[in-house]
Formats: sequence, C-alpha cells, structure tokens
Amino acid sequence: MSQKPVLYLLPGLLCDARIFGAQVDDLAPVCEVRVPDFFGFDSLTAMAEHVLASAPPRFSVAGFSMGGRVAFEIMRLAPERIERFCAFDTGVHPLEAGETEKREAIIRLAYDKGMEGLADAWLPGMIHPARRTDAAFLQPLREMILSTTPEVHEKQIRALVGRRDATPVLATIHCPAMFLAGRQDQWSPPAQHEAMAQAVPFSRFVVIEDSGHFVSVEQPAAFTQALHEWMELPAVAA
Repeated sequence: MSQKPVLYLLPGLLCDARIFGAQVDDLAPVCEVRVPDFFGFDSLTAMAEHVLASAPPRFSVAGFSMGGRVAFEIMRLAPERIERFCAFDTGVHPLEAGETEKREAIIRLAYDKGMEGLADAWLPGMIHPARRTDAAFLQPLREMILSTTPEVHEKQIRALVGRRDATPVLATIHCPAMFLAGRQDQWSPPAQHEAMAQAVPFSRFVVIEDSGHFVSVEQPAAFTQALHEWMELPAVAA
C-alpha cells in the first residue's frame, strides 16, 4: 500500500495552521498536509532548515507570502528533495530601497500599540477591498494575529529584512511548479508571479479572481482546486 504524498503548506507572517484550515481538510484524501510553525525563528534559512529536519526524503511544498520566501530557501538548500513547488502571494526580489525603514516602523508600531494596533494598521490593506469592512470575515484573521506577540512579529520581520535575492533559485526549479496570486493582491501582485512563471519552463501561472493577499481564506475553493490540479501532476523522479 503506497503512502500519500506529503505536502507542506508554509504560512506567512504571523500566520499559523488556521490560514490553511480549508485546504488541510479538502486535500486530506489525496495527500498528507503538514503546516509548520515559524514562530520564534529570525531567519528564513532557519525556517527552511526546520522544515527539512522534519520532512520525509521527498515532499511537495507550497509557500504563502513569507512562507513563499521559505519555500525558495528550501529549494536552494535541497532541490533534490522537492517533488512539486508552489509559491503564492510572495516574491523573489531582494531588499528594496527604503524597505528596512518601513519594516522598522511597523516593528515599533506592534510594541507601541500592541498586536491589536498592528492588526488595525496592517490587515485591511492585505485583503480584497470589498472585505475590508466585513467584521465577520476579518475576525478570524484578527484572532490569529492577536494570538502572537510583538516579539514574534519582530523576529519574523528580521527574517524578511535579512532575506537573500531568490531570483537565481528560479533556474534550479525542474519539478512541477505553480506560481499563484490573488487578482487584487496589492502587496504581491499577479505580474510579479507571472514573471516568476516565465523564468521556470512548463510552470503554471494562476490568478485567483476576487481575492487579495490571503487567497487561502478569501477564495478557499478556487485556491484548493488549483492545489488539487498541481498535486495531480506527476512528480519528477529523484
């Protein structure tokens, strides 16, 4: 009896397994879904090594936002172990001019105003404009953010500020790959993902309509369907 393939869904900044609740349930019949915890880490390399230490010899990986950066780092460290690769609502570019100062300001905000103040300032711009005043939709996301601390937030921001340029990693991806974004993702727009897909032969470029940055909760059915189709692609032999 063959074992199910293993899929790691890598969460973004201040996110945990709750962000992938729908996908964990819906993908269970076809694969074993694992969602690691990145709290306490202050580098993307450490996050990637954390996944590699617990993962089987071969596995698939799909990374969201900060988790997408971790996915690229996993591919850099151990490309031979990856059966399928997906990066969504993320990027490969290195630190941009002025980014450090902006990140420092939001670190200070979390300490000065607490996680509630951070959620108020950061979360609305991440989602589709039509949902920014939808309290029922926002509440679970706010609860997830409020379950963390300014210290956790600072460490994850430090990890992002310390990131390397992941563009060279694109040329090393030879497994079934997918690059996906929400149509209204203003933080990591679709054009950014289309450029990644163009750099990886035979990869898929997918846009999820009527979604901002949080595609897994804004359009769970469409996102899960994209993952299903990607997981059905034959994995490249080791």
